[in-house]
Amino acid sequence: MTDVVVEQVVVDPVTVRCGDQILVGGQVFTVRDMRALPRGGKRLDFHDGTSFTMRPTTVLWASRPRRLRRR
Repeated sequence: MTDVVVEQVVVDPVTVRCGDQILVGGQVFTVRDMRALPRGGKRLDFHDGTSFTMRPTTVLWASRPRRLRRR
């Protein structure tokens, strides 16, 4: 059996993942897809149809589900 916990993580263009819930301007967006951009940036596409460009130096808070295995 597994339990799921939500952890808060700091993400940048290298560590962001699909499914992360990103806090931008006080609103929460869930990352649906992303594309690499020149010079180390990423374009994040969200489930609501909006997008956000992360520059190489952008750092954001994200919520990420993590499964815990119970013994």
